[in-house]
Amino acid sequence: MPLLPALPDLVPRQRCGVIEFPVHHMRGGTSTGLVLHAASVPADLALREELLRHLMGTPQSGQLPGNRQLTGLGRGAPTSNKVFLVDVERHEGQPRLVSTLAQLAGGHADIDWSVNCGNMSSALQLWGLDSGVIEALAIGMHAIDIRNTNTGVLTTSRMARELDGSFAAAGIPGVPGSFPRVDLFLHDPVGAKTGQLLPTGKAQDTVLGYDVSCVDVAVPMVIACARQFGKTAQESMAELEADHAFMEAIRQLWSAAGLLMGLRHRDGALMTREALARSETIPKFCIVGPAAAEGNIAVRYFTPQAGHASLAVSGGCCLAAACLIPGTVAHALARGVPPVALNKTEIGIGIENPAGILGTSIVAHREAATGSIVIGSAAYRRSAQILLRGHVPLYQASPALTAWLQKQLSARL
Repeated sequence: MPLLPALPDLVPRQRCGVIEFPVHHMRGGTSTGLVLHAASVPADLALREELLRHLMGTPQSGQLPGNRQLTGLGRGAPTSNKVFLVDVERHEGQPRLVSTLAQLAGGHADIDWSVNCGNMSSALQLWGLDSGVIEALAIGMHAIDIRNTNTGVLTTSRMARELDGSFAAAGIPGVPGSFPRVDLFLHDPVGAKTGQLLPTGKAQDTVLGYDVSCVDVAVPMVIACARQFGKTAQESMAELEADHAFMEAIRQLWSAAGLLMGLRHRDGALMTREALARSETIPKFCIVGPAAAEGNIAVRYFTPQAGHASLAVSGGCCLAAACLIPGTVAHALARGVPPVALNKTEIGIGIENPAGILGTSIVAHREAATGSIVIGSAAYRRSAQILLRGHVPLYQASPALTAWLQKQLSARL
């Protein structure tokens, strides 16, 4: 399948004396954000981060509590402050998307480059097909691998096109209506950040008096029983976030558990308790309880600073894997989950969340000699949507960023 040259819409342009930057504003699953052609973005980190802050409307430095992001395309919540930089590489003769996620926050200038986003990842194949960086499929199934540079996780994204040229559609919890369906398969997702399925070496630990399980599948996550906090994992997210004592307790808990997990910054330095308390991305945190409907377990999920309106798919895969591991908090509460067999088996786990039930599939087997659970892959279904495609004028670009952009414009002439 040949690669196609980047379309003119993927490069900066100048209009009415202002340089404009190309963007796709997209929804992937229950997250929204921007997808940018990585080749059009500055390689210099300072210029790159300045550009992203302009595009999303976050402060260029320091803190800005209550920022409404009126000057950009961000939407306040962490789930709507994501930017993916994407390009194409060849691997074993086939095209493969390469993705790098920048996680922004409306209230401060810091940008987290340490994690992936399973929800927004579902928008990347659609972006590639729409922008022309990968060849548009005609009819039938189309799959492409995605290598994420933040975590090293390899995903296969699969879409299908109908006879009339439209994409096969699907509905998912938390998103009204049906949109282009994307099936995502995570390969070798264990140890995305820590290199271990159980970063503490145990299926369950006692941290600050709470029994928790620390699991790293797609993302590192701290899983706690809701009952320990006087909760059920059936509460609305608004109710949980309004309980300030609860929110402070889980902040202390994820910070302490993150230290125990040995979580690190992108540069390899160990994260301090203070850095973990401020982190917008790791470790993820959730409380779990018995399922009340047709799922196997109920969850309320935090990113970690804010409650999630549904459930991030990466966190869902992590929780689903935890349900299969004897001794974890999740395994003790999950119902109707078969034991893991010696041979590789695909096991479906339905996870109840505020928006409905997230369906996941975990391919796993049990080692005969040790009894250890081996997680091979995890799959989930999402939908994706192009909200807009176009160019964003950069009215307040610094002289350095302006000079870089002018250089790109001159190279095109």
